[in-house]
Amino acid sequence: MAIKLPDISPFKARVEEIDALMNAPDFYSDARRSAALSREHMKLRQLIDDYAALEKAKTDLSDNKGMMDDPAADEELKELAEMEIPELEEKIETMEEKILAAMIPPDETDSRNTIVEIRAGAGGDEASLFAADLYRMYSRLAERKGWRVEQMSASESGIDGYKEVIFSISGEEVYKKLKLESGVHRVQRVPETESQGRIHTSTVTVAVLPEAEEVDVEINPQDLEVTATRASGAGGQHVNTTDSAINIVHKPTGITVYCADERSQIKNRAKAMKVLYSRILQVKQEEERAKYAENRKKQVGTGDRSERIRTYNFPQSRLTDHRIGLTLHSLPAVMEGEMDEILETLENEDMRLKIDALMSSTQSK
Repeated sequence: MAIKLPDISPFKARVEEIDALMNAPDFYSDARRSAALSREHMKLRQLIDDYAALEKAKTDLSDNKGMMDDPAADEELKELAEMEIPELEEKIETMEEKILAAMIPPDETDSRNTIVEIRAGAGGDEASLFAADLYRMYSRLAERKGWRVEQMSASESGIDGYKEVIFSISGEEVYKKLKLESGVHRVQRVPETESQGRIHTSTVTVAVLPEAEEVDVEINPQDLEVTATRASGAGGQHVNTTDSAINIVHKPTGITVYCADERSQIKNRAKAMKVLYSRILQVKQEEERAKYAENRKKQVGTGDRSERIRTYNFPQSRLTDHRIGLTLHSLPAVMEGEMDEILETLENEDMRLKIDALMSSTQSK
């Protein structure tokens, strides 16, 4: 059964608007902006072409059904029309799904690089060990995808674990693939130090932030409290005997970033500022999402760090994503970065919910 699609007119108007911008003499003066608009233009043109093809398919289907009901029509033509009907109906259904997906407003941060923050939660040493396991899992995933990982900051637990580790991942559509990883990750397994073989449950929080650009967030230097300190912990004699660590406090929000990974104070400051920009951008995004709180229930995940999203059960080699009811019995492979099935299922479900929301908003008008 054909569905009523949203009006194509706003998309045609946007193409005309971009056409005018592309004809401006200074269009290519901003390479990033011109590339983004060119990509949008190409996608919109494809959407409009697909919409026209869909309308033709609907007309053909209507004509064929009309011929079937016409007693004066040639019997041979009726037979051909009847044979085409199932093919046209399937084509229409496929094209409607494609067009709806293309009509979903793009998330401008999907193409961004990403900053991932992993923190040990409940569970003591076992939580910090699992934080290290998740860091390794995402690093392995990045290797498989051809993405680049750079550690930004880390607080080690002393038992090969992390109290906190912050790192950036650079590559194609990193944030689009990883944004639904934010939340509480729960692990169930027997710790190496457990002599009785009892299963312990621990938690780790993951926050996935799109890397901010300076145009996204305006920071007044006077709002920053920057302190250079002597780094502590692992890192070598030089790191521990110079004031290379940087601690930055953004006074309006109270956000604090500490970075001591590099021996250079300048490099540590640059890394800390990158994290700070992304955290402030996240605060802005959360404020925007709060305006549409009623819609958050329709999303696969809110990105809330307090939301338990996944359980890793090592004795049963089982992974369960609670948001979509997905259970896999291939935990060792997942921990080696083989996450494609999880990420694709989450992305597809998120898209389905967005399409449902788009259709609901269209029908309510």
